[in-house]
Amino acid sequence: MSEKTFDTNPDMIEKAILISLVTSKDKRKGVDSEMSLQELAQLTETAGVEVLTTITQNKETVDSKWFIGKGKVQEVKALADELGATTAIFDQELSGAQVRNLEETLDLKIVDRTQLILDIFAGRAKTREGIIQVELAQLSYLLPRLSGQSKNLSRLGGGIGTRGPGETKLETDRRHIRDRIFDLKTVLEEVVRHRKLHRERRKKAGVTQVALVGYTNAGKSTLLRELTHADVYVEDQLFATLDPTSRALELPNGREIVLTDTVGFIQNLPTDLVAAFRATLEEVCEADLVLHVIDSSSPVREEQIAVVNNILGDLGAADKPFIMVYNKKDKCVNTGSLADLPITGGDNLVISAYEEGDLELLKQSVQDKLSGDLLSFLVPAERGDLIALAYRSGEVISQEVTEETLKLTVQVSKQDYEQHGYRLKPYII
Repeated sequence: MSEKTFDTNPDMIEKAILISLVTSKDKRKGVDSEMSLQELAQLTETAGVEVLTTITQNKETVDSKWFIGKGKVQEVKALADELGATTAIFDQELSGAQVRNLEETLDLKIVDRTQLILDIFAGRAKTREGIIQVELAQLSYLLPRLSGQSKNLSRLGGGIGTRGPGETKLETDRRHIRDRIFDLKTVLEEVVRHRKLHRERRKKAGVTQVALVGYTNAGKSTLLRELTHADVYVEDQLFATLDPTSRALELPNGREIVLTDTVGFIQNLPTDLVAAFRATLEEVCEADLVLHVIDSSSPVREEQIAVVNNILGDLGAADKPFIMVYNKKDKCVNTGSLADLPITGGDNLVISAYEEGDLELLKQSVQDKLSGDLLSFLVPAERGDLIALAYRSGEVISQEVTEETLKLTVQVSKQDYEQHGYRLKPYII
């Protein structure tokens, strides 16, 4: 059988069959295979590949040689020939041997979910840090699978699975790749050191950090743009933005905070990718407040919330103060699902990023959440340092002056009090 090659014309669209295997173990764990496959289709389209059809197989266990059953492999082959497919994309991770066996039998490019996500990230990374993080994740993923990459690497042209490190690097031996991984980790360690220094400076300066987190395509970048007028890329697709962006935001009381947009989460986010982006994701751990942005119109909204909460837990940020921001309420009006959303109040907000009134409500909620409790301090009138400290610790609501003392009523958050106001503790009344 002659080997297929892809046209070097960049306008030629790859055509893919999507394949998912549902095992008995998946069913016991309650895995939503349909949701995952729909998401795989979105990822595939985001990568610029046309989805021809999807195939799901229910099987007791994974086939160590083919991943799916041998009979299903023959079914995929017949379907690929009939539809003119160039690629088979699997919704789960494949081993190097499975990739090699499937390539030789199907004569198609074989890509799994992890490789597809890494490819999208490789196309979206713009900053030096982002590019390094993606390359590290790609090489970490590819190293144990080199034996299964022979055919992919010999194909001509570009397309999914070939961005990032590039063919020449991938054809080098394991020693070269391990050396490259070591170099990239060394660079990222320097990035972590710089980030730590920046965080310490922000803390000393009393800068308040608020992080936008959420499932990919929940509308985080749109919120950042509408709130701060930031020049950020916004598109209705998965992982439209990759590199984190921070902008200043003025709250209704005039207080200025830093709002940071982070990379979107997705179920089965590749482990290598989470590890590579840990330096970036640690910004969430250092935030004073987390805005969990949710796509209200998504039919799998609750599942997406659970995925984000699990990843935040893995990062050690699950106990952060948060506001649940149910975005895209305008889309819910058309679908009739607006009644299914929680009532705005407390830690829940139902908004549209395009309604000015909702943005003002969000800013007020952020201000209220950061403001915290009312505390009263009675400090000696000559202690200007303590008076200044009270003003740095929160919003001074009122002050009463006597000849020897000054009574200050301050609205202060727990974080600000721990950071600035601990010296005022003896003066609480």
